Amino acid sequence: MKQTVSNGEASKPKPTAALKNMVPWNERFSYSLSDFACNLSFQMVGTYLMIFYTDTFGISAAAVGTLFLVARIVDAFDGPFWGIMIDHTHTKWGKSRPYWLWFSIPFAVFCVSVFTTPNLSLTGKLVWAYITYIGVDVLYSAVNIPITSILPSLTSNPQERVTLSTIRQFMGTAGAAIITGITLTMVAFFGGGSTTSAHGWFIWALIVGIVVVLIFAVVFKNTKERVQTKSSRQSIPIKESLKALKRNWPWAIIIFINFIYWMGMQTRSQVTVYFFKYNMNNAGLASFVLSLQFVSLLAVVLTPLTSKLIGKRNTMLAGMIMAVAGQLLLSVGATHLSVTIIIIATIIGYLGTGYVSGLIAVMLADAVDYGEWKNGVRAEGIVTSFSSFSAKLGMGIGGVITGWILSVTGYVANKTQSAASLHGIEMNYIWVPLLGFALSAIALMFYHVDSIEKKMQTDLAAKHKKENEEA
Repeated sequence: MKQTVSNGEASKPKPTAALKNMVPWNERFSYSLSDFACNLSFQMVGTYLMIFYTDTFGISAAAVGTLFLVARIVDAFDGPFWGIMIDHTHTKWGKSRPYWLWFSIPFAVFCVSVFTTPNLSLTGKLVWAYITYIGVDVLYSAVNIPITSILPSLTSNPQERVTLSTIRQFMGTAGAAIITGITLTMVAFFGGGSTTSAHGWFIWALIVGIVVVLIFAVVFKNTKERVQTKSSRQSIPIKESLKALKRNWPWAIIIFINFIYWMGMQTRSQVTVYFFKYNMNNAGLASFVLSLQFVSLLAVVLTPLTSKLIGKRNTMLAGMIMAVAGQLLLSVGATHLSVTIIIIATIIGYLGTGYVSGLIAVMLADAVDYGEWKNGVRAEGIVTSFSSFSAKLGMGIGGVITGWILSVTGYVANKTQSAASLHGIEMNYIWVPLLGFALSAIALMFYHVDSIEKKMQTDLAAKHKKENEEA
């Protein structure tokens, strides 16, 4: 006859696999604030810097496009550089987390500097723009790459990673919607009613910079790198870390998608003000349409459930298809100058991109696991650093495309635009993004990690257990 165990401790149920490696809610929220802070600052740069340069600082669209291209060339080195630095970092705070402490203030300083207008000659203005914009890009990588590289270290639970990334994307989208929705209003408020006021841009950028520093202090304080592996306890040589990329097809696919997707997103976001100011003759509508990013939060909230039901790949693919549909409908609205159709198309598009953005980080975390599973090397820094590189390269190429198309079609700041110039703005707003979303959807058809994820995680859990026992 079996004896009943009366010991309360012994009668506690063992945690199921689904409950293992869960992250406390205060840490989930703190982690999500990292993307909120990044989007407050960098979305302001990505959405408004071009029109600030052309309509406030007095730099031509062609010169701005060239600036964006040069900055992207620099980014070809700074993204992997920060990834290698993370893989070589070993502190009491972890590998990724210290970068928020070290670089949030320098990043904020440069975010303010790009919206500062010193009284210089045209050549001096260009030099100032190059220094400050490239500085923003380099330092953005320093605080943004750790957001993705720390995810595999926060938990090894695949579904918990989706939850963390979803909450992060929710807050990141909220930050983007807030900053894009209120920036022109705040610039006008501080600039005496003018959205081209240099003083208004500077004061608003300064306020945003201070908020960003305070938020990153909270993120640093409340996060923890808890997944300890053999590689996380030591620096990884560059040659060794690069082995994690060998035959890592999931990584290659996601990096390509990250590039082409953000190229399309950038062209659309940075000409939104142009489109409504010149094509629709209603500049005030731009802030409202940009604030519609809030609707993407619905898709973000549904992402964990949807990815659990149909898989991460299929969830992202559905989002890309919705984004393409939104752009096609947007072309109808632009042709008929219909505000109603444009709003409906924008909502459909944002719902689609809501499914996409949060899953990119999760799939990169999966690529870290895949690299270790296939090649025996876990290199969070180098694997995830190409996320920042590819996104910023895509955004930079998008900036180049925008600047050059505006220049070739005859854009003149603060003037009535020609038919050719209006068509150029429309190309940037509708057709370039559509191409990016469509190519991303095609690339997703070759992504097959979902089918092997369970075996991969089981094998890695056994490997990490053995390594920790040996340590």
